[in-house]
Amino acid sequence: MYHFCKLFVAHKDTMKHVRLYQNTLLNIGEELTLDDYASHHLIKVLRFPQGQNVTLFNGDGFNYTAKVLQVKKSCVVELLNKEENPSESKLNLTLAQGVAKGEKMDFLIQKAVELGVNKIIPILSERCVVKLSGDKLVKRTKHWQKIVISACEQSGRSVIPEMVSPIGLDEFLQQPSVNGFVLHHRSEQTLLDMAVANKATILIGPEGGLSGAEIVQATQAGYQSLLLGSRVLRTETASLAAIANMQLLWGS
Repeated sequence: MYHFCKLFVAHKDTMKHVRLYQNTLLNIGEELTLDDYASHHLIKVLRFPQGQNVTLFNGDGFNYTAKVLQVKKSCVVELLNKEENPSESKLNLTLAQGVAKGEKMDFLIQKAVELGVNKIIPILSERCVVKLSGDKLVKRTKHWQKIVISACEQSGRSVIPEMVSPIGLDEFLQQPSVNGFVLHHRSEQTLLDMAVANKATILIGPEGGLSGAEIVQATQAGYQSLLLGSRVLRTETASLAAIANMQLLWGS
């Protein structure tokens, strides 16, 4: 009986902290029917009871407290109040990531959002194994966008990072960049050698890294080569290590 009660209390406490994204205006004092995904998640997955509060967000930087009024086919809530969410980093960080295979890219995007990136640009570079075009490209981008939103729900963010459709490296390097860095295991510069910044872009290759010619191309476009340490890192390790270090030194 003791263990049952303990688990039940923990479940109730968990329900109080449910966060859900809604792609719509959220107006205090109004009732709102949640979208199909959120309704299904609350009613079928969490068995969420009527009368409990949930937190909603729509990407405007606020958390909205809403009371669940109805849990039938759809979930209806009343918006009670809103509060500015201070979870965003003071560092505006863009991750330009060489597209990695399958679940590696999904994992990388999820963790990058949790670590506070503001924009993710998948890069199709010379050594990319993944080939994306047409319907496959559109479908994959939508899939990644769902991962971004889910990561925001989990990590407590109320601003949705921008998920850009994949582009080639040549096209990417034609875009203007402020404080651009490209990871290179033969660089002699580390983040400690760089001036403190409030905005940065980090370019990282896929499995196998960027080619020598691509690194030269990036540096000619104004990107500074950057060393993370004396060990050669996998692409997903390098990305997350770079983001974490930048946030530690320049962000939150």
